[in-house]
Amino acid sequence: MTTATIIVGTRGSALALRQTQEVVERLQRVHSSLDLHVRVIRSSGDRRANAPLDVLGRGAFVQELEQALLRGEVDLVVHSLKDLPTEQPPGLVVAAVTERADPRDALVDRWRLPLRELPPGVRIGSSSPRRAAQLLALRPDIQVPPIRGNVDTRLRKAVGPDYDGVVLAVAGLARAGLLEHVAEYLPLDVCLPAPGQGALAVEARSGDSELIALLRFIEHTPTRVAVEAERGFLRALGGGCRVPVAAYARLEGESLELTGMVSTESGREMHKASVRWSARDPQGAGRELYRRLLEMGAGEMLGVKEQG
Repeated sequence: MTTATIIVGTRGSALALRQTQEVVERLQRVHSSLDLHVRVIRSSGDRRANAPLDVLGRGAFVQELEQALLRGEVDLVVHSLKDLPTEQPPGLVVAAVTERADPRDALVDRWRLPLRELPPGVRIGSSSPRRAAQLLALRPDIQVPPIRGNVDTRLRKAVGPDYDGVVLAVAGLARAGLLEHVAEYLPLDVCLPAPGQGALAVEARSGDSELIALLRFIEHTPTRVAVEAERGFLRALGGGCRVPVAAYARLEGESLELTGMVSTESGREMHKASVRWSARDPQGAGRELYRRLLEMGAGEMLGVKEQG
């Protein structure tokens, strides 16, 4: 590729900028002559900083970036993959998925105690229905009020007058250099992550073949396969699914193991299942996991009517 100027679009939060810089540095290691410039685009999710996440809906942190990409204002955009809807707008592709960081969630609290040892009635902030349901399933005696803001803001609120702690993604804390605040890394069998959590997606225009070819050099195939299985599960659930959902896949040679969860918001009713499937068919793994959960009785929770 000849020397070129590439405009990289991103949200303006400190974490988004760090993630984008991570991608920029990977690209520069591949091709040192690239002239990469970062352009900040404010998303609707950032503008409505106090709105609950379930009100904002999926895509609230990516739509404006995708529109700028389609208009040609930027050449590629960097997303947290967990924020990206399962279907891309016509003309856009996920051209690269970088190597996944730690997918787990972490508990930060004023006592630096693990979740099982927290006092009854404590207030652990989270605006994620997925996190809230899993916390309440293990500790129905605690409260999980919503909390919004960037990582620094939520950490500050976590030890303020309205909260006793917060649950955050380990990957975000690591990228922000804030792991010293962690009281407990929540095990995957306690708190399954959101599909794609910990991975970054680089979106480009489908017709930019030269740029797409360049982005292949920062693609991490094992991460791509794993997140495609997780997102395949989301696709099987359908865009209208409003219940807490989690999924995590890991590769083991030529196969993958995909674990998923659906729950009521209270965590009182929860269905969890795992499937082992060919790594060559990650979408099939997602569909099979969905089928297994229906067999376990999750249909009513998911709004699926019985046949016959």
